[in-house]
This record gives sequence, C-alpha cells and structure tokens, in this order.
Amino acid sequence: MTGRTVGNRTRAARTVALAACASLALAACGSTKDMRADTAKGDGSGKVGVILPLLTSPFWQSYNDYVPKMAKSEDVDALKTVNSNSDPAQQITDINNQLNQGVKGLVVAPLDSAAISAGLDQAERKGVPVVAVDVAPEKGKVAMIVRANNVSYGEKACEFLGRTVKGGKVVQIMGDLASVNGRERSEAFRECVKKNHPKLKVLEIPAKWESDTAASKLDTLLNANPDIKGIYLQAGGVYLAPTLQTLKSKNLLKKAGAPGHIAIVSNDGIPQEFDAIREGEIDATISQPADTYAKYGMHYIRAAMEGKTFKPGPTDHDSVIVKHPNGMLEDQLPAPLVTKENVDDPKLWGNTVK
Repeated sequence: MTGRTVGNRTRAARTVALAACASLALAACGSTKDMRADTAKGDGSGKVGVILPLLTSPFWQSYNDYVPKMAKSEDVDALKTVNSNSDPAQQITDINNQLNQGVKGLVVAPLDSAAISAGLDQAERKGVPVVAVDVAPEKGKVAMIVRANNVSYGEKACEFLGRTVKGGKVVQIMGDLASVNGRERSEAFRECVKKNHPKLKVLEIPAKWESDTAASKLDTLLNANPDIKGIYLQAGGVYLAPTLQTLKSKNLLKKAGAPGHIAIVSNDGIPQEFDAIREGEIDATISQPADTYAKYGMHYIRAAMEGKTFKPGPTDHDSVIVKHPNGMLEDQLPAPLVTKENVDDPKLWGNTVK
C-alpha cells in the first residue's frame, strides 16, 4: 500500500465482525490468467465502481488519473472514482453504496487486507465480481489481484543498500502491518539483510503509511543514531518529503557522492522520486506501476463480467500469474529498480506524468 492507513484497528475489526454475522464464510477462489479459454457468461457491459484507498499520495493521485483513460481503452464503463480517505470501515460503506447503485463490477484497492473481506462478501452475495488492486485480501472472493511482487520490493531495497552502504546502520520506514504490502516489504527487507548483508544493522520505524509519524519517529531515531548510513522508504508518496525535510533540518541531507551522504532507496516511482534521484538526494526507487495497475484492473474486471477465468503462469504482458495458498490468483506486474542510470527512461510511468 502506498498511503496512510487508519491506525484504528477497532473500527476495522468491528467491520469484519459485522460482516461475519451477516454472511456465510466462503472459501477464496480467484480466477486466473490464460487468455486462451473460458466460457463467457455475459458481454461485459454495465457500470463498474472504482474505489480508491486515499488521494493524499502522489502515487494514488496518478492512479486516479489513469483510471478513466484505461477504462476507455479496455471498453469499461467506469463510474467516477470513490475515495475511502484512509478509512477501512468507510471503504466497506463505499463498496455497499456502489453495490446499491447496481454496479456490475468493482475495482477496489483495499486499505486493510483482513477488513476488506466484509465488502467482498457483500459483493459475492450480489453476484458482482471484484478485482483487487495493489493489496491482496486475506480472504473472500476476487476475480484477480493486480499487484507487483512486494516481497521483491523489500529484497531489491536490501540488495541496493547492501551494495551501496556495505556496513553500518540502516533504517526501514515501514508501512502499515495490517496491510500485506507492509508486512511483505518489511519481512523481506529484514530477512534479506540478515541472510545476505550481515554487516548492516536494521533499525525500524513503524509508520503506518503516515507522513507525520514517519517524520517524528525519524527525527527521534536520528537523535539517538546520528551515524545512519542508509534508509529504505516503503512508500515514497508519503515518506519522501518528510524524510528529506527531516534530514535537511539536521544538516544530514548530502548529495550522492559527497562525504556523509545517506543512501536512500524508496518505493513508488513517482516523479518527485525521479527528481530527487536526479538531484542526488536519494539513490533509487522501485517503480510501482500505477499505469498498469489501472490498465489491468480494468482488463480483469471486464473479463470477469464476461465470465472469463484464467490460469497461473506467464502472461502476454511481461508478468506472471501466481496462485496464493488461499486460492486467489494474482497477476504480478513488473516493478523495475530505478537509479541515476535509467531514471530518464521514457517508458517509466513517472516520466509520463505532467
């Protein structure tokens, strides 16, 4: 997830509990990809609801801008996007509101991997297929998860810092651990350092996708550890600006190549990160594909509305569909590492945003 998730777990837990009382539990059974087969049950027509997690991050702002363009290119009749404003309980309400409007499909970017099952159950009871974007639900029924490999995010960040820093203290500013994205990035980074770069010492900041939390805790950590050598930002959209501001306030923001430079690798691939790489303020980012998230979210919801299903394996768009232990299918889209060597690549979505 690339944004701020509400830290109030009580609301999310209450939402799940109410949904559990209202519906029968069901086994997850994602559909999968192989364009070759599958009997259509419909023509793919009907309104599609698109629910965003938040709009305070440049990443999600870009995704929001891509949605109507990609809906048109995939011949999907998408309604105006709905913003759940970082509130998992509000997101369930948003799903129910869309269902009550008679949508025939939903594309949802879940805020909480567990709480979203309440909305998925409601959609299933109404026979409305759902495609999850960016975050994998823990349970429920989805036609497809459109996502990049978040374990790879943590591993790529680890390997980059391992090559760049060699030894010393590094910080990972983590996402919300209620999201599978936050968990996978955190665990992968931690385990990779332990296994492959034991000379690095990992310090951690749980920031829940909150910029203010990241800034405050980084400030405190730097007071106690002024010898930090590297930082991994799990979401550049919310952590980049406060991190750079905090380092600058402590006279620790040195350009790449200068003595005392703190190596920084981020996640998202937003234009602001690319500019920071060009300026030497950070060293790398992993480009999370906002454009293809929107494109294949629309592609798979139309396919689901036509009754198509898919199978695990390579796709025709340089990705691979994998099957989760819970039965859900996930199309893992490419997410390249971006450094000063390739930051000007015109194929990167962050270079196409005006």
